[in-house]
Amino acid sequence: MRAPAVTQRLFASGLALAVSGCLVGPDFVPPDVPAPAGWVAPLESGLAAEEPEAESLAHWWDALGDPLLGELERRAVLGSRDIAIAEARLREARARREGTSAGLWPTSGVRAGASRSHAESAIPESLERYDVGFDASWEIDLFGGLRRGVEAARAELAASAENLRAVHVSIAGEVAQAYVELRALQQRLALAEENVRAQSETLELTGWRSQAGLTTALDVEQARANLEQTRAALPQLRTGIAASKHRLAVLVGEPPGALDAQLDPPAPVPVPPERIAVGVPAAALARRPDVARAERQLAAETARIGVAKAQAYPRLSLSGSVGVESLATSDLFTAASYTNTLVGNLTQVVLDFGRVRATIEAQEAVRDAALAEFEATLLEALEEVENALVAFVQEEQRLDALAAAADAASLAAQLSRDQYAAGLIDFESVLVTERALFNAQDQLAASEGEYATDLVRVYKALGGGWPGEEAP
Repeated sequence: MRAPAVTQRLFASGLALAVSGCLVGPDFVPPDVPAPAGWVAPLESGLAAEEPEAESLAHWWDALGDPLLGELERRAVLGSRDIAIAEARLREARARREGTSAGLWPTSGVRAGASRSHAESAIPESLERYDVGFDASWEIDLFGGLRRGVEAARAELAASAENLRAVHVSIAGEVAQAYVELRALQQRLALAEENVRAQSETLELTGWRSQAGLTTALDVEQARANLEQTRAALPQLRTGIAASKHRLAVLVGEPPGALDAQLDPPAPVPVPPERIAVGVPAAALARRPDVARAERQLAAETARIGVAKAQAYPRLSLSGSVGVESLATSDLFTAASYTNTLVGNLTQVVLDFGRVRATIEAQEAVRDAALAEFEATLLEALEEVENALVAFVQEEQRLDALAAAADAASLAAQLSRDQYAAGLIDFESVLVTERALFNAQDQLAASEGEYATDLVRVYKALGGGWPGEEAP
């Protein structure tokens, strides 16, 4: 009947002291995020300052109109080992927050014991003692050190959630980049093989003309050299194709080669949409998970200053116990055997040779470094978006020029072959036009891939590619 009263007094006393206690250390104030009103890069090539829709930005790869790419993105979310690692880190942070929060409350336990002692005297005797009880202890958070620790743990949990978002964004970009690279390499390989066939026909033509005495062996060897130079590009392209397929397999959580059956059939390089909403800098920074993660890490380091400062203040702990104690088991649960205690301890560091002060100064330095890292993250985020926008616009202009050059080179190569066959021009002109054609076609295919890749970089820089919900 009396035991609950002792426990209630312990709880009530501690709760009153904890509530009335103060919080040492600075409160976190989110730093200003200075962002320009608009982008430095001109918004051309379909780029628009309107804010993108959340759903379209989360699944931005759908705008490229490639169903297989969409399937790979979905498989990567489920199978990526990097995402699995980030999810495990999030669970770890959540558990640590729960563990830290539990430190604000009492701990309790039960005990049961028996002892026997023997006294050697004129009349030797043995003494037995039995006790059963319930113990509780509580460190009262007078100056907020424990609460600051919980605040830091919550900020770390939020930072882990943002890290998971960042990994999603990164994996989405990597999958798209590897896929675009694969399709561009397949296209370049097809063009190289086509040029090998065309140059083989040219070599055959020069051989016939040499046998007929219409040209010299020099033309034959020049045609052979031109053919073999083009043929030499094939192994490198095949190596790149294999590497891209292997990379895609690993990104979706499969061993290299697992996706070959799906990826071997060539397909066009994905084409960017005609209109792309990029919003304004302030909105882009607000979406970026790396910026949010740096801000939460700054909040955690700020809270830890309070944890360090609390060490310089008195610490109060309460402990209590209720139970029964008797010299005989038959009397153990009688009213006379009942015992209870309630003890308070107040401790204060008097002399530590500057240890606490040094800890506080060190944590303040850590906080300052986190602030500088946050500011650096902001600047790097703006730089990444600006570079991606410029690259996208400029690559489109380069692509248009290369398309015109490839058309002209194709016509020139055909004309030179016809005129050479008619004996109107020398073979050197044929070599020049064939080399120009191969280079123009190869650069055009590479530029198509780079153009799509630049769009991937734009979406990634804007923080797109997070299809899930916010982690609690």
